[in-house]
Amino acid sequence: MNIETIIADLKKERSRLTKANAALEGTDLWKTSAALPTCDSETATGKKRRHLSAKGRKRLSEMMKKRWAEG
Repeated sequence: MNIETIIADLKKERSRLTKANAALEGTDLWKTSAALPTCDSETATGKKRRHLSAKGRKRLSEMMKKRWAEG
């Protein structure tokens, strides 16, 4: 990797971090309430989201605990 590539990568990263910082501080003017996703039960495609039942959550939890214990 040459110096020019490293400098270009660092500038991209700095730009990304500056945008992230501005968003966290609430100074990002391009964000409006209309651009934020809603919290309803439909996705952007209009399909209903699937929800896990209590039984399904318990089963998933047990499977993940087993997987973590093996790892």
